[in-house]
Formats: sequence, C-alpha cells, structure tokens
Amino acid sequence: MDNDLYGHVNNVVYYSYFDTVINEYLIREGGLDIHAGAAIGYCVESQCRYMAALAFPETIDAGLRVAHLGKSSVRYEIGLFRQGQASAAALGSFVHVFVGRDDERPTAMPASIRACLERLQA
Repeated sequence: MDNDLYGHVNNVVYYSYFDTVINEYLIREGGLDIHAGAAIGYCVESQCRYMAALAFPETIDAGLRVAHLGKSSVRYEIGLFRQGQASAAALGSFVHVFVGRDDERPTAMPASIRACLERLQA
C-alpha cells in the first residue's frame, strides 16, 4: 500500500510515518495513554520536504527532535533516512496542540510528556 504507481512511497504516506514516529515515542517515553488519557495531541500543522524517493520494502530510519516546546504545543522536526544513510530522504515538521479529551480545549501537556519532549529539544 505504501508504494504508488511510480514505484516509490506516495507523498501522503510520509505524513503517516511522521505520526507513527511521534506517537510511538510519546507512548514509550512519555506514557501517552491514547485510549484514556485526559490530554491528547491534535495535529494542527504538518509539512514535508522531499529530497529522495523511498520505496517499500526498504527499512527506514527516523530522527526526531523538538524545535519548539510551549505550554500546550510542541513543534517536532522529523528526518526520514534510508537505513544507514546520513542524508535525509525527507524532512518534515509536525505541530501538536494538547487538548482535553472531553472538551477539546487547549490544555497543558502532562508532566511525563513534557519531560520526554525536553530530552529532544534541539
């Protein structure tokens, strides 16, 4: 499903990769509870710059850092690389705003999530 008619990963799939990298990190390192946590992250902005084509079934390495950390928002920068390569095939940014699960209003991110994000600050 990842590859398009031209034999490379379709552009929209890169955004799915970004979402997976970020949420896997938040779940593993920050204790994000995607099913019952009081605060959840909504994507309010995303962007991708493509430098080289990737293709399934290549193994892709990802780098993640935090470019800006606010009270309720975070701006991530993500790099996608062919396994073992130093040059990125794609560079992206992704902004989460943390909101209350019930009221969907901006809220301070949980302390455990803030702590794991602080470790990734650029």
